[in-house]
This record gives sequence, structure tokens and C-alpha cells, in this order.
Amino acid sequence: MRPPAALGRQGRQGPEGQPWVLHVDLDQFIAAVEVLRRPELAGRQVVVGGDGDPTKRGVVSTASYEARELGVGSGMPLRVAARKAPAAVFLPVDRGAYDAASAEVMATLAALEWDHRPVVLQVLGWDEAFLAAGPPPRPAHEQDPEAFAAHVRAQVLDRTGLHCSVGIGDNKLRAKIATDFGKPRGSFMLTAETWSEVMGERPTRALWGVGARTAARLSALGVETVTQLAAADPALLAAELGATMGPWQHRLGRGVDTSPVDATPRVARAHGRETTFQTDLDDWDRIAEEVRALTRQALADLDREGRPAARVGLKIRFAPFVTVTRSLTLPASTTDPTVLQDAAVSLLERVQHDRPVRLLGVRLEMPAPQGGY
Repeated sequence: MRPPAALGRQGRQGPEGQPWVLHVDLDQFIAAVEVLRRPELAGRQVVVGGDGDPTKRGVVSTASYEARELGVGSGMPLRVAARKAPAAVFLPVDRGAYDAASAEVMATLAALEWDHRPVVLQVLGWDEAFLAAGPPPRPAHEQDPEAFAAHVRAQVLDRTGLHCSVGIGDNKLRAKIATDFGKPRGSFMLTAETWSEVMGERPTRALWGVGARTAARLSALGVETVTQLAAADPALLAAELGATMGPWQHRLGRGVDTSPVDATPRVARAHGRETTFQTDLDDWDRIAEEVRALTRQALADLDREGRPAARVGLKIRFAPFVTVTRSLTLPASTTDPTVLQDAAVSLLERVQHDRPVRLLGVRLEMPAPQGGY
């Protein structure tokens, strides 16, 4: 995304009574980690996915900017990516390497000080996080978030060799959206003052938290742009989207977000495993065994956290590319492998057995911790 040309460099007028928020997003993270390990790949088309063999079934986990320019994107079948970028270097997914690189980045961010105060760090995932000045922060108008954003980018590059982009906002929502305007290797500021000019005519899909399905439902109401969403009748949105979702979408349209940057460690809601078969399966006894194996793998992840499963989900992708999901809530939370495997296999009874299967996935959801997520 690019901002209107008339905006140019953003001013430093900040939020009243609250600190600035920075959103840090690593550029082409997985591909960048691979290039660090293989410097000869710098500037080349790099695609990471599956076991790195584009003749096999699998999907793209990420692609370098050079490959993205040719239309390669995350979630794309590797075979399609190979047709779009025949000269690309294909590499297997290496979760261990990405975990280690992410931990190094987050440790670098956590060690930063803003205005001589340790930052508050909220980790969102492998490659992104929110930052805010620790309490008590100076008044926003006395802070210089652009200078600190440049410092963040320089520190991450110096300590890890990875580039990042930084979004600056007067709340988390605006900071998150601002990051895309700063990519790659830059920063951008988005505030209440500039919200309408930057975002107003963009489609609702440009908002963080609005997916394709929600955008389609809004479109059916005649709401296509961010400005239209901001001006929509909250009562109508509540009636059509739900008492919680409707008002929330209205706040998104206005760029409103009152949630603080929260350093509380993220607690996983679920663990899952899935696999794509190189040859479609049509033996349903074999399919059931594969479901049991995936359940055992997901349960091992739960066991490491010492938490039980309360809900079991099944994902099936039929040939050629039709995906369905089924789930059930267990009578009681459990770590019993037999109970969980039987529950997952029972979900096979809720789908038609008239097509071969190319992908299976099992998801084990855990009960919420005390106090909720």
C-alpha cells in the first residue's frame, strides 16, 4: 500500500493522554532468514514451502520480494509458484531456524529503552510485535516516535541481520495498518488526524480484522470503503453482523482501538498438525489411521504445555481442492490419547466418503486459562 502523495512526511502531533504505539514487522521474514544462511541467494527469487520440491504437493510458506513480483504468494501451491517463477530457488521449511531467529529479534526488542524506560513488548507471532514506552511515559507531544522507529530498525538489523518495517500510530490498530505503508525497510505514521485521508477511500478489506467473508457481508450492505463503514449505522451493522461484531466493525472503520500494548505472554488456544499427501487417499481405513497419527502429534504439543484438550477439529481437503472442516466439544477436557483419537476419527462420519483426500489436519483446542485469553 502507498499513502496519498499529498501527505508526504507525517507530522509529529501525537495522541492526547496516551503513548505512541509502534508495530514492528520483519520484512519477508522466512525468506530473509534463509538468505542469511545462504548469502549467495541475496537478490534472487526464493520460495520456501513444503520440503522444497516444487514437483510435489505443498504450499508456499513465504517468498522473497523478487518472487512476489512474479505473482508468487503465501498459500499458493508450489507447482503454481514454479510456473510463475521457474528460475526461483525452492527451499524446505525449517521451523527450528525461524524459531531461533524470532527469539533473537524479540530479545533485541525487549532490551530496548524508549525515553530511558524499558519498552512494553507485545509479541504477536514469529515476525511481528507491538512496542510502547514503559510507564510512566512522557506526554506524546514530547516523544519522537519517528526517531525511535529508526532506532528500532537499526538495532534489529545490527543484532540479527534482519530488516524490519515499523508502523507508528496513536493506537495499536493504526500502528498495525501503518506498517504496510512503510514496507520495506521503512516507517510510516498514521493517526486520527490523517486516518480519513489515508484510509477513507480504501476497501474495507484493507482494515486489520476484516477478512474476505466480512468484507463480502459489508459489501452486501452497500459498505465498500472505510469511509462508508465509519459512516454506517451501528444499529444496522449490529443487526446484520451481530451484537458484538457489528459495533466492532464500526469502530474499525473509524480507526478506534482502546486496547493497550500488553506484555502478558501469549497463551496458545490450540495446537494442530496437518499433512498433504503426494498421492490422494481413497482408503478410509488408511485415512482414519492418518487422523489418529495427526492427533498424537498435536497432543504431544499440548503435553509440552501441560494442558488438556476441550475441543477437537478435523480439516479435510478433497481432490481437486475442496476443503471442509468439522469439530466437536468433548464432554470433559482430557489428555487421554485414545479418547482424543477416537473423537477425531468420529468426525470422519460427518463427511461424504465419495471423493479422494489430498490433505488432512487435526486441531486440539484447549480450555481458556483462568481469567480468559
